[in-house]
Amino acid sequence: MKRSLLLGIGLVITGLYLFPLYWMYVSALKSSQDLFAYPPHFLPHHIVWTVGQVFVQHEMATYLTNSFLIAGGVTVICVVLGTGCARVLARYRNRWVDVALFAVLMTQVLPSSLMVMPLFVGFSEAGLLRTPRLAVILAQVAKVLPFYIVLTRASLSQIPAELELAAMVDGASRIGAFFRIILPLARNGILVTGILVFLQSFGEYVYARSMISQDDLQTATVGLSAFLGPNTSDWNGMMTYSAIYVTPILIVFVLLQRRIVSGLTAGALK
Repeated sequence: MKRSLLLGIGLVITGLYLFPLYWMYVSALKSSQDLFAYPPHFLPHHIVWTVGQVFVQHEMATYLTNSFLIAGGVTVICVVLGTGCARVLARYRNRWVDVALFAVLMTQVLPSSLMVMPLFVGFSEAGLLRTPRLAVILAQVAKVLPFYIVLTRASLSQIPAELELAAMVDGASRIGAFFRIILPLARNGILVTGILVFLQSFGEYVYARSMISQDDLQTATVGLSAFLGPNTSDWNGMMTYSAIYVTPILIVFVLLQRRIVSGLTAGALK
């Protein structure tokens, strides 16, 4: 009885959590009349298929490409720089390491809206705004790198130091032991954290809106604002655009769900 009750509560919470996603897909298939009907229709009476029209007219291929380039660049830089930093913070514990970890955590609480102005001025003085996508990548790296370091550190801290020492006794260098022993054991945690960083960067809006002025270099999140006007808003087109934008992310989660779950639970038990 208790298990059934908990299962029912879990299903209700899951339904409430997934309802906005369901409503987005349903609204993308509704006509304008059905979209504003009262009481609202939970299923479209007349299916309107505007995916191709929205994709072509609003140049979603360009926007999505820019989003992938920026998110991919951010992820690569975070993995290359953050993994080594997380390894140091996981292996060596002293007062200065704790101070460094605290400083890393403090940088994570700063919102993008607070940092965009000093970053914009600094990048402008350095000439980075001439390559705006690179400027957005560097700004986003500064935002999500602490997040990557903290989560990856949790995975690396569960790997016994004796494995690395044993590899070094067998003739491997410290760098060789890191690449041959540590990284393979921590790959699930690194993969999951990299996916989270990629998704967070894929949906970045503030830096892209502030630092990129050319329309052909804008991201998909900025392109969504084209549906909002001063006098009218295309809600059907907005929902269709959002459905196209979200679907690849859902596919990634479905394909990698086992690795994501194993990576999130890594280190839960010793």
